[in-house]
Amino acid sequence: MRKALIVITIASLVFSCNEVSKKEETKTHGTKEMKAGFEQKFYGMIGADSVFEYTLTNTSGMVVKIINYGAAVTHVMVPDKSGQMGDVVLGFDSLSGYLQAANPYFGCIVGRYANRIANARFTLEGKEYKLAANNNGNSLHGGLKGFDKVTWTLKGKEINDEHSTLGFQYHSSDGEEGYPGNMEITVAYTLLPTNELKIDYIATTDKPTPVNLTNHCYFNLSAGTDSTILEHGLMLKADKYTPVNDKLIPTGKIEDVKGTPMDFNTSKKIGNDIAQVSGGYDHNWVLTRSGHGTELIGSLYHAASGRLMEVFTSQPGIQFYSGNFLDGSLKNTKGGVKYIKHAGLCLETQHFPDSPNQPSFPNTILKPGETYNHTTIYKFSVK
Repeated sequence: MRKALIVITIASLVFSCNEVSKKEETKTHGTKEMKAGFEQKFYGMIGADSVFEYTLTNTSGMVVKIINYGAAVTHVMVPDKSGQMGDVVLGFDSLSGYLQAANPYFGCIVGRYANRIANARFTLEGKEYKLAANNNGNSLHGGLKGFDKVTWTLKGKEINDEHSTLGFQYHSSDGEEGYPGNMEITVAYTLLPTNELKIDYIATTDKPTPVNLTNHCYFNLSAGTDSTILEHGLMLKADKYTPVNDKLIPTGKIEDVKGTPMDFNTSKKIGNDIAQVSGGYDHNWVLTRSGHGTELIGSLYHAASGRLMEVFTSQPGIQFYSGNFLDGSLKNTKGGVKYIKHAGLCLETQHFPDSPNQPSFPNTILKPGETYNHTTIYKFSVK
């Protein structure tokens, strides 16, 4: 965790209630003018809360859409090698889709603790805290009503010739889902002209508490041409991973990936070795990092479309989930598509699962006076 004195360049935006006036930048691509801009439209109601869909567009034509329910990314439109635009994230066609009980966390922010905590409990400073056991006796992605199931507040936006940023805030109360401390969370989405979607996570607390925030987009770079991601090539800069038990809880060991199906140091098709992994990929990789900043740690490539997605992060780990529990039963999907097993994959930058119960894992306890702060970037291009 970093101390509160850390310089956070987006703080002037995301902690301010004063919105910057809408601006647009125009760039000419041949004879076609592209505008960087922002749109907002009403998306629906949840009780007394209004839900809006926000659209960011950059001067290269990339489009990102986000709703304030779960601060969820609903669309990411990027070109293929022929210049054809396609939506590379799974999602729903309406708010009712995101509200269905079976929603597998499409595009949302998960917390207060992303991933799993064993037996839905942890001990902190001599006190045991009990959480909602919403996944095989364990706590998953913050509990029954994690950050994915709350309405976030848009607290700042800035649209200019260098970036388009939306800052969302949420107040998590002391005792919410069993976690101690009042927590203030800000998530800022920034769309850059270089087709990068940058996500900054910031949090503070008034009591010691575990925190682990991530985004849960499901990617399919074929934009729907392929029904699964098994032909995608994945590279992860990780020499080690954390093995799990039959409930997907880390055993506490950190093992080498060399010579196993977990080795993605050289890009390979996901389908090559997935049959050797019981249940499919749903594991945490220990990233091989060169420093403490935001750096390239992985990539995803779809040869037929030419789309490449590079992943940069300041986090120590990444959860690669190969969409094992998708079964085609989700309702209100985009275009009525059946999202079958492996229809999309998640690359969730994170601290390790169950860290509050694993003293050998990197620390995830945020204390008063400290600021949780990390960055992840998904950069899109073609090759």
